[in-house]
Amino acid sequence: MRSRNVASAAIAGLVAVALAACGSNTQTGDNGNANAPTTPLQTTSGGAGGDVGVFTWWAAGSEKKGLDALEELFKQQYPNDKFVNLAVAGGAGSNAKAKLASDLQNNQPPDSFQGHAGAELMDYIDKSQIEPVNDVIKALGGESVFPKDLLDRLTVDGNIYSVPSNIHRANVVWANTAVLKKAGINEVPKDLKAWMADMDKIKASGVATPLSVSGTWTQVQLFENVLIADLGVDGYSGLFDGKTKWDSAEVKQAVADYKKLLSYANTASDGDDWPVATDMVIDGKAAYNVMGDWAVAEFNDKGKKQDQDWTWFATPGTDGVFDFLADSFTLPKGAKNPGGTKDWLMLIGSAEGQKAFNLAKGSIPARTDVPASDFPAYQQGAMKAFKEDKIVSSIAHGAAVSLAWNADISTAISKFYASKDENGLVSDLAAAAKKNQG
Repeated sequence: MRSRNVASAAIAGLVAVALAACGSNTQTGDNGNANAPTTPLQTTSGGAGGDVGVFTWWAAGSEKKGLDALEELFKQQYPNDKFVNLAVAGGAGSNAKAKLASDLQNNQPPDSFQGHAGAELMDYIDKSQIEPVNDVIKALGGESVFPKDLLDRLTVDGNIYSVPSNIHRANVVWANTAVLKKAGINEVPKDLKAWMADMDKIKASGVATPLSVSGTWTQVQLFENVLIADLGVDGYSGLFDGKTKWDSAEVKQAVADYKKLLSYANTASDGDDWPVATDMVIDGKAAYNVMGDWAVAEFNDKGKKQDQDWTWFATPGTDGVFDFLADSFTLPKGAKNPGGTKDWLMLIGSAEGQKAFNLAKGSIPARTDVPASDFPAYQQGAMKAFKEDKIVSSIAHGAAVSLAWNADISTAISKFYASKDENGLVSDLAAAAKKNQG
């Protein structure tokens, strides 16, 4: 459980956790904890009625297919309600978050909005922009279906403020098997040095850009992978509670390794979204792309088969580590249809909803009672890894840092992409930490 008065400590708790596993208006009890007595969720058969505006950044590709699957189920289970898709395009939600911030500031919230479980939600909690959803979590099964440690990390001052819809892994390399075979690469590289040596082989085989990247947020994700590889779990997690300095020798080495990796990459513009980079691997224009496991659906959409056309492995140097993020949905303060919102939250938190959504999106359920056997090979492996690996929290996807800190890191990474100034990036990262850690 976290306190809004110790936000920095909350962030430290988030990055250190080893997670155990993967209606209508109501009021919560005095304690607010999902495991303490709360007023039972009151529902209306067929839904509360009215429009239910759901704000996400799932506007294209596999993400939209996952949302479409939920919308179809929502229509079936809550025929009194009308789903209104308020999606705004933009990878990792950069465009959507800007519009959402404006809407919330102007007291025009959607009925529910997507956020990243973890430190990112503290921004909305501290501004009193979202309401507790303890009654929904309780009605969904609480600790009997969601890992206790996950619920603890969603709890602030005794209240839970979002319903997790899935769990993603961010330290995954996606590779084109034909490109690797042509270059004579038959083994997974054990560390960054070995991986870069393989990229030299790929360049020699005739592929000009062994590694694909897209806009700034994908570069932040690549950089966090390098930080995990060079600093290890404890060192990486220490970046967010002050135990590891952002200008340490280890971070400087990570910056140097990141710069070297970019020398193997294509030239990207900030407006490029993640499918651009993933499609380069699918088309054989690149050998590797570091991306979250939403990329699975992109391969599936293009008719590509695992192990035959593509393969995957943990980013070299991060084997045995699960770089964690989770999408979750909220009840905004002042929502026009809170009853419809809770209908939506009940759906995305249900076993049926999580199965339909995660099958389409490539992620794994946050619930523990959805059988792994219902999922393809990659997701079965991800479920196993989530139970067994050491967990760290993603920078790029809001689990490790606040929105403001993420924005400062993104600005530093964007600046570095143009300048390649290692000392400048280290200085900017250290300044961002000093500003945001308090």
